Amino acid sequence: MAIIITDECINCGACEPECPNTAIYEGADDWRYADGTDLKGKVVLPDGKEVDADEAQEPVSDEIYFIVADKCTECKGFHEEPQCAAVCPVDCCIPDDDNVETEEELLAKQAFMHKE
Repeated sequence: MAIIITDECINCGACEPECPNTAIYEGADDWRYADGTDLKGKVVLPDGKEVDADEAQEPVSDEIYFIVADKCTECKGFHEEPQCAAVCPVDCCIPDDDNVETEEELLAKQAFMHKE
């Protein structure tokens, strides 16, 4: 499952540089599938959705840091635990019950985004 940032976030930014998938963005920032990944141009995501990886996407939150669920792998393939949760001083990086994925699905997503 992906990780979400709750509204208890104090906007300290500790989580953002820790994400190996560049799935964490400051509130109100546009984001791209290509950011921090090997994805370029038109791609079909593992869930079948077609996107332009280079196209700016709307922010998930205008108020606090946010995690893009399509890019979050809970750090599978990189670390033993989600790094955002490990560094968060207020414990607001928690599992997203609305985006449940198996370890195999998370590893497949990681391999898809980082082809090298």
